[in-house]
Amino acid sequence: MFGVGVFLHLLRRGRYYDVVHTSSFPYFSLLSAGLLRGPLGYQLVVDWFEVWSRSYWLDYLGGAGGRVGALVQRLCARIPQRAFCFSELHAERLRGLGLRGPVRILRGLYSGPIEPPSAGEPDPVVVFAARMIPEKRAPSAVAGVAAASKRIPGLRGAFYGDGPEREAVLAAIAADGARGTITAPGFVGGEQIDAALRHALCMLLTSRREGYGMVVVEAAARGTPSIVVAGEDNAATELIEEGVNGFVAPDAGAEAIADAIVAVHEAGVALRESTASWFAQNAASLSLASSLAVVLASYDSAPA
Repeated sequence: MFGVGVFLHLLRRGRYYDVVHTSSFPYFSLLSAGLLRGPLGYQLVVDWFEVWSRSYWLDYLGGAGGRVGALVQRLCARIPQRAFCFSELHAERLRGLGLRGPVRILRGLYSGPIEPPSAGEPDPVVVFAARMIPEKRAPSAVAGVAAASKRIPGLRGAFYGDGPEREAVLAAIAADGARGTITAPGFVGGEQIDAALRHALCMLLTSRREGYGMVVVEAAARGTPSIVVAGEDNAATELIEEGVNGFVAPDAGAEAIADAIVAVHEAGVALRESTASWFAQNAASLSLASSLAVVLASYDSAPA
């Protein structure tokens, strides 16, 4: 329905536009804009936050639905366009689908304070902050924190967020006997998340699929290192400089996550200092303002 609405709008108004800028998803709006691009003469600019692999499509929608989804995504990539991606992973996938046009990688989506963070002694708390959906693998994060707490005296975990997996998170806390060390207060306000990240030992992101990984930047802006998990669909690993602003766990197993948490603990304040330095050095390129400047320049180059 949205795709049809975009088509009808552009049919009426498209000739007045120099540039139409859209997200790749939902795909049918992009198909509509692409279909009318030539006849109406506007330039098409597209944000590709993610490009799903064929295996992920099949896993997500099953055999028939997954093949249709992958085909629609490929059709969208073949439309002549100027594309923006937010990671090397998805830019490379987009080129592999036969993109017709240039692709630029934007590094900046962060719009918070960019003053260099302080790097004081942290509290022994691992923070998880995300919507609790299957892709985030929050129950695996619980198991990892519980395993690490057996190796780090006094370690605690705080799991912020809500969603369909929250009951599984609460069950995992109970199963691991971690009710005294791991809490899951649900959805909370921004000020509480800010304070939690600012004082945390580290931020833990066990997601299997990320188009960017904003929470890694948000944690670094507070001098807090991050732990992410390696995976073929996880672009958040591109934001981690190993041993500088965090660590990449090789998998989402409890021991792998626990090893990474222990590594952060052993690195101590030095890791927080290097995380703060990493953010200070990269703050300009990580800012939303830097990306908007690139996008606006692309509009300026569109033919009148």
